[in-house]
Amino acid sequence: MLQEHLEQTSKKPLPVVIIGNGPSGICLSYLLSGNVPYIRRHAVHPNPILQRKLEEAPHVSILDQDLEYLSEGLEGRSSSPVALLFDALLRPDTDFGGNAEPLLSWCHQPERAVPHLVLGKNLPGGAWHSIEGSMFTLSRGDWMALPDLQFKDWLSKKKRGFRSNRATAGDIVQYYQYYVARKGLKKNFLCGTAVTSVKKLGVDSNSGYIDQDSREVSGWNSCEDPPTDDLNGESLFQVDGFVTTPDGTESFSLYAENVVLATGTYDSPSWLGVKGEHLPFIHHSLSALEEAVKNQDIGPMSDPILIVGAGLSAADAILLAHHCNIPVVHAFRRRVSDPALIFNQLPKTMYPEYHKVHQMMEEQALTSPGPYECYISLPEHHVVSFTEDKKCILRDKNHHQKVHKISMAFVLIGSNPNLSYLPNNGMDVAVDCDQPVSSKRNPIDVNPFTYESIHEKGLYAIGPLAGDNFVRFVQGGALAVAGSVLKKVNKNPP
Repeated sequence: MLQEHLEQTSKKPLPVVIIGNGPSGICLSYLLSGNVPYIRRHAVHPNPILQRKLEEAPHVSILDQDLEYLSEGLEGRSSSPVALLFDALLRPDTDFGGNAEPLLSWCHQPERAVPHLVLGKNLPGGAWHSIEGSMFTLSRGDWMALPDLQFKDWLSKKKRGFRSNRATAGDIVQYYQYYVARKGLKKNFLCGTAVTSVKKLGVDSNSGYIDQDSREVSGWNSCEDPPTDDLNGESLFQVDGFVTTPDGTESFSLYAENVVLATGTYDSPSWLGVKGEHLPFIHHSLSALEEAVKNQDIGPMSDPILIVGAGLSAADAILLAHHCNIPVVHAFRRRVSDPALIFNQLPKTMYPEYHKVHQMMEEQALTSPGPYECYISLPEHHVVSFTEDKKCILRDKNHHQKVHKISMAFVLIGSNPNLSYLPNNGMDVAVDCDQPVSSKRNPIDVNPFTYESIHEKGLYAIGPLAGDNFVRFVQGGALAVAGSVLKKVNKNPP
């Protein structure tokens, strides 16, 4: 299939290349494959203002309507207006405990399909492949669903149900792979790929490709020789990388009129930046703990493991260690009562295991030993350094230091996107061009109604790279991109 695409783009560039095959990329592929959403006949939305707007053009696809107008005034758990709109149409009253049917009906219109290619390192599912399969999702299971295939319906065919309305990561990965196959999207997916470079090629009025002097300093432009088909003066992207198959690894170069970044933020774990953090007993992923338990490198008789962090990955590590009776020293910067702590934002009835960890953090502090054996909580502590003889120096809020003997350390303080394939690691297209891209602090700067980069025309970002961190809301970005691309392809939409 790669050879087929290479031959095609050597003559005519692809309209769209999507980098990343997680839920964002899958949803966008579905929309670009000629699957067009309309409001169901006689459907009524519980929001009367949105309902009146939908009644104004009942026979026009949502893709062809003014998304800014439709989403104006909507409120919810996302800061993205289009994300709130698409979620409101897919799950009309879910935040109020309802289970109303989606307002959307889907019509397959092959003539509206936009040729595209989805590049991904793994099978469809993106970062979900790196999560231990038995772990439960933070979001409700039905919020993990993609358009036109209810997750609960798929799960019922497996004769399975939800636990506390949540699903396992393993179920989610299987569902996404099934979705790609069931919706006929496989032909658009090229798995086993690693993108190493995205360059922008400019064109002059005589259809010659040149560097754009105005952005030359950013490193975006190149003088490569791309396809020479008439692009009406539009610029073009060159996407380079390599693909691994059973026959080996080969490099590739693809040309695209538009590139969509959908790689998420889980590629590069965050580091503390302290002395000794590079030592071999220091790890930065939950999978390393799972592997150590599996190989019996640690156990009940080991020196304690150190877990650093107070997010869900750290909580999952604590639960795993607790289940295996492995002693834990748990260090984190915040107070247990800090409202910003994720545990203080989760309903106790829906997330009993995380509430358990929060309880341990509160009751098992070093200054007030509690009922949980093999666990010590160290709130408001910072790691100072690690030593080669497996010791960790920690500093408390009063700047007192203490040495802890440990067997291994797991620094689970979040992760950052790997945008090394972009010039300047993508900083040129971030909200703050002087800081690294971060889903929470410094996402890629996009138009909120098209998700096209403010700084580079033809470059889009969806999902966590654009600040949308939950599956239920990344789909709005896909809707915005699809609408924008369709308007470029079809100058006179319905």
